Amino acid sequence: MAAVVGCRDPRTPAVVALLTPAVAACYYASGQLGLLRELVVEGSVVTPIWPPTGVSVAFLLIFGLRCWPGIALGAFFVILSLTSLDPWAFGVLAGNTVAPVVGYLLLRRTGFRTDLARLRDGLILVFLGALTAMLISSTTGAGILLATGRLEWPGFWAVWLAWWVGDAMGVLIVTPVLLLLSRVRPPLRLSRWKEASGLALIVCCAVPLTTHSSVSLLFLVYPLLIWAALRFQLAGSMLCALFASVMTTVAATDRAGPFERLTRVEVMIKLQAFNGAMALTALILSAVITEQIHTRRSVERACHELVEVLEHLTAGETADARAPLEDGGVGRRQRE
Repeated sequence: MAAVVGCRDPRTPAVVALLTPAVAACYYASGQLGLLRELVVEGSVVTPIWPPTGVSVAFLLIFGLRCWPGIALGAFFVILSLTSLDPWAFGVLAGNTVAPVVGYLLLRRTGFRTDLARLRDGLILVFLGALTAMLISSTTGAGILLATGRLEWPGFWAVWLAWWVGDAMGVLIVTPVLLLLSRVRPPLRLSRWKEASGLALIVCCAVPLTTHSSVSLLFLVYPLLIWAALRFQLAGSMLCALFASVMTTVAATDRAGPFERLTRVEVMIKLQAFNGAMALTALILSAVITEQIHTRRSVERACHELVEVLEHLTAGETADARAPLEDGGVGRRQRE
C-alpha cells in the first residue's frame, strides 16, 4: 500500500511561486481601488470599505495558508505607495497580514463551507471572519498612529471604529463575491436570464438615483436586495449589495444626496451603518433561502425514495399473495 503521509506534490513549489505574485497583485490592485474613496476621521484618512481584507480571506479560503506571503507582499506595496518605510510601517504590515490569517483559521476551525449554503456559514463569516478577526488590524493600526503621535487620544476610538468597520466591510462584501466566482464552471446555465437581465437593469438605474437623491431614499435598495436573494440566492444578493455599496460610498465621499449636509463623522456613521446592514441582510437572507431550498430538495428526494420502496414492497406482497392461489389451482387440477 502506498504511503500517503509525508508525500509531497512536486508541483507545490511552482504553484507557490506563481501564487505569491498573483495574490500580491490582486491585493495591491484592490487596495488602490479602495483608496480611490477616502474619509477623514480625526485627521486620519480611512477607507469606508477596504477590499484587500476580503481578497485576502477569499484567497486563504480557496488556496490555504500557502498564499499568506502574497498577502504580506501586497500589503507591503500598498503601504509603500502611501508612506515611507519606517519600523512602525512594518507593524501595520503585520496587522494587515495577521488579521485575515486569523480569520481564515477561525473559519476553518468552525467548519466553514465556502458555498455559504447554510445560515451557520453566513453567521460564522460575519462574526468570526469579519467582526472578530479584523479587530487585530484596526487595533494595530490605530494603536501605531497613537504611539507615533499622529493621532491624539480623544480621537483614538473614532479612528479605531472606522478602521475596524472598513476592514470588516471588505470581508462581508468582497469575500462572498470572490468565493462565488471561484465556484463558477462553464457552461453557465442561463435559466431565468430574462428575469436576471430585468433585475440588473432595474438595479443599475434605481440604485444610483436613490444614493444620489437629496431625499433620503436609501431604504429603496432593500426591496431590490430581497428580490435578488429570493430569486438568485447568493449570486444575486451579493452582487446587488456590492453595486449598492459602491454607489453609496461614491455618494458619501462626494457629499452628494443624503450625505450632502452632514459632518464628516455623520457621513461615516450613516455610510457604515447602511453598508453594514445591507451586507448583513444580503448574506444572511441568501444563506437562509439557500438552506431552505436544499432542505426542501432533500425532503423531496427522501419522499421519492420512500415511494419507490413502497412500490417495491407492494409489488412483492402482490406476488406472494398470488403464489398460494396458483399452487391451489394446480393441486385441484391434479386431483381431478
